Order: sequence, then structure tokens, then C-alpha cells
Amino acid sequence: MGYIEDIRHLVGHRPLILVGCVVVIVDERGRLLLQERVYPEGTWGLAGGLMELGERAEETAVREVREETGLEVKDLKMINVYSGPEHFAVAQNGDEFYMVTCAYYARHYKGELKVDLTESLQVRFFEPDDLPCQIVKSHRLIIEEFLTKHSKNR
Repeated sequence: MGYIEDIRHLVGHRPLILVGCVVVIVDERGRLLLQERVYPEGTWGLAGGLMELGERAEETAVREVREETGLEVKDLKMINVYSGPEHFAVAQNGDEFYMVTCAYYARHYKGELKVDLTESLQVRFFEPDDLPCQIVKSHRLIIEEFLTKHSKNR
């Protein structure tokens, strides 16, 4: 059982504060990497996930990208940290949580794309002006901030 599952066993569905990290990965053409998620099906999002005990935020971001995409990112740059009441969610099973999300971007990576089929249906790069319609709401906010403040193509 993992850390979050252990905590849930103790507290049930009561609200928790969860810390996660995501990465906007940009290729040499300025395209952004997204993953089509297993759940909810048809929804796209950024590579990332929850922090493990003792991890630094940057380590979480690097580990999650490697696990979900097969890529090794380096030279992470901070976009922002997102938190607050607007980041409250209730999972399908009734678990309540407030997300604190550390968002980074990376223009440097190595490796070949591989899909972790337990979490994703596919991973691929998109032009910033041609992103899928169904993107996780919080991830769309992160992408918009990245494109506004950090994109070289705008």
C-alpha cells in the first residue's frame, strides 16, 4: 500500500492536502507534451503526479515524467505553485482533497516516448494553438500561464 492509501485508511474520505508536481515539456518545435489519461477517459493532461515521502518537488516532477512518458527531463524551470479553495476536489470514490501543485516547464529532455498504460492511453506533442478540448481544468490553467509568460513562440 502507498502513502496516500495508508493515510486514507486512517482518515477515510475527509479532506487531505496533497502535493503534486507537473511538467510542461516543450520540444524543439515549441509543441507541448500531453497524455491522454485512462481516467477520466478522453481527458488530456500534463505528465506529473503526487509527491512521495521525503521527495523534493523537483524530484517528484522528474520521477513522474520518467514513469509516465519514458523521458528524462532536466533544467526544470518554475511556472508557479497553485493552491487554495479553487483546487478542492472530490474523487469518484468520495475522497476529498485540496491540491497543491508545483508546475514546471522543461525544454531539455532525452529518451524515447513510452506510454505507461496504467495511467495513459497515449502521449504526444501538440502545437500550442491546437491543443485537445478536454484538458484537466487545472492543467489548462498551468498551460495558459506557461504560454503567456514563458513561451518563446509568443
